[in-house]
Amino acid sequence: MLTVKIEQLFLSNMGFVVLLKSETDPRALPIFIGAAEAQSIALWMNGIKVPRPITHDLLKNVLDYLECRLVRVEICDLKEGVFYARLILVQDGMETALDSRPSDAIALAIRAEAPIFLEPRVMEEAGRVIEEKQEPGADDGVPETAPDAESPPKARTLTPMDMLNRDLEKAVADERYEDAARLRDEIKRLKTTHTEN
Repeated sequence: MLTVKIEQLFLSNMGFVVLLKSETDPRALPIFIGAAEAQSIALWMNGIKVPRPITHDLLKNVLDYLECRLVRVEICDLKEGVFYARLILVQDGMETALDSRPSDAIALAIRAEAPIFLEPRVMEEAGRVIEEKQEPGADDGVPETAPDAESPPKARTLTPMDMLNRDLEKAVADERYEDAARLRDEIKRLKTTHTEN
């Protein structure tokens, strides 16, 4: 299996994408993920502490409490455009594999500092050579990424604050005012926490 790491997390014109890359392969694997999982990954990657554990933090805490260790994550299959993953856990010397969505597996792996492995066949089927382009004078340091030559989406890395603001705008537009109030409060809390640090 190939060892891969998160190369980039970004919002494309089709949704959130986590880009996995191996040091030994020129290709990268783009996986579309949900907004909640993207936010969870982004919070951890940006070192943002939340006052109460979110789902992936909670799962990591439960594993620690049960003295169960996540030793690796395997992205093991691709069927009809859907990626499949496994969590490989060890407890009392016994290894167990649990089915998982890749997005949840990745969010948990980064918290447990567990390696992420990719089945070579999946890379063969869905891997892409990603071209990085930097416009002259661009100062944000964020490359454009293209999953394939036919349809290069313009992408930019989103911060957790960007995601929260986007979710807030959508909640207001959809007239989900309770969700909007919760998101507004979370934005205020993060701004306060960030200012204090």
